[in-house]
Amino acid sequence: MPSFLETLEPILRYLPSVPKPPRRLSLGERLFWTFIVLTIYLVMSETPLYGVAGRAREQLTLISIIFASRSGTLTTLGVGPIVTAGLILQILVGSKIIHVDFTDPRQRSLFTAAEKFFAIIFTIFEAVAYIFGGMFGPVTLKQALLILAQLTAAGIIIILLDEMIHKGWGLGSGLSLFIAASVATRLFWDLFSPFIVADRLPFGVIPALGVALYSAAMGNATSLVNLVWRVRYPDIVGLVATVALILAILYLNLVRVDIPITVARYGTARTSLPLRLLYTSVIPVIFTSALLANLQLLTQILWSRYNPDNTNPILNWIAKYELVGGTRPRPLPGCLAYYITSPRSQLTYDPVQIVIYAIVYIGLCVLFSKLWVELAGMDPESQAEYMVKSGLTIPGFRHSQRIIAYYLSKYIPALTVASGILVGAIAVVGDVLRAFATGTGILLLIGILEQYYAILVRERAMEMYPFLRRLLERR
Repeated sequence: MPSFLETLEPILRYLPSVPKPPRRLSLGERLFWTFIVLTIYLVMSETPLYGVAGRAREQLTLISIIFASRSGTLTTLGVGPIVTAGLILQILVGSKIIHVDFTDPRQRSLFTAAEKFFAIIFTIFEAVAYIFGGMFGPVTLKQALLILAQLTAAGIIIILLDEMIHKGWGLGSGLSLFIAASVATRLFWDLFSPFIVADRLPFGVIPALGVALYSAAMGNATSLVNLVWRVRYPDIVGLVATVALILAILYLNLVRVDIPITVARYGTARTSLPLRLLYTSVIPVIFTSALLANLQLLTQILWSRYNPDNTNPILNWIAKYELVGGTRPRPLPGCLAYYITSPRSQLTYDPVQIVIYAIVYIGLCVLFSKLWVELAGMDPESQAEYMVKSGLTIPGFRHSQRIIAYYLSKYIPALTVASGILVGAIAVVGDVLRAFATGTGILLLIGILEQYYAILVRERAMEMYPFLRRLLERR
């Protein structure tokens, strides 16, 4: 009986695709194409959708951060369809509903094609949901079809840009690149934007601090006092929280457990296997944020379509919003949407909401941390199998996969849970203290920059030492 992926194969072969480069590109060439891909995405994020100028509602902060999206432009959906498709397929594989042998190149290729197929499906579905849910206000059938065509075409382009990076034209991942660019742009804007806002201070905290200090020197300290805590704009508390979170994340990335190992093929040569405290990195945050962002989006659509006046007592338990400034939906207390929305979206903090949101967010991070360890082959059994096949062993223990797995099981499960709790707590604390670009955004940005640094170091080393590249390719 054919598997699920084999059933889809006749459809998958007709999907648009990006060819692999005819040869291995140099580091300079890959950096060039990475820059081109990023430029295309940034241009799309500044290109408004035709026919809806000024009518698109502002998205929730979490949605715009995790999906690298910008409301009312060609990147209104951002990388949301790709992230959602990947998340659902990973859950289906992890729960054994879909069986995929990732050691088989053909099945691995089919799985990648299936991710692309479902990303296109979700692009169309989310575009329809945005239109149907009133994201662009009342529209005629002609306008709706025009918006759908634009969002679908833009979504397919984004999918192909991501595939282009993956197939060797660029560095890293298109998803990581777009998310990092979105977070960095927001962080830069929060720090340095010179535009004057309602409190007669610049939006960016750095120029605002300069203006406030000048006013204080002139004998008026009101602006400086107000800048300590600004409800809707970047402030000094957010600046301190941002710096503290960055330092905390950098420190936690250095904390690790070193497992001593010997290399059998080189006799008594010894080294260590580092197990980082943040064992699953930012993956739990990505999955958790994607899940909550989709739930928030669904509650917005449900509210705007069926309960815009908040008069339905049943739907009020699920979604109850009010529009701030006519465009920004804000959940009201007493509904599900309120307790799964980041506290930074509220004008006043509700301790009960913060506690419930923290429990939900951190709990999901732990759950996804455990799931990712199983899916990515980072569990003790998979790591032990890899060590045995590579000729690695732990001093004082027999060269046995079962023994090595037992030894690693003393550390990996605990690190998995600790990683989920820590990254979840960092994201929640950053949101409560209104850190710039959100705590989730800072976690993602640092994690992605760290990955790109490792990639650049690796690529540079392989260019300088060709024998190292041949060794790694053989492995």
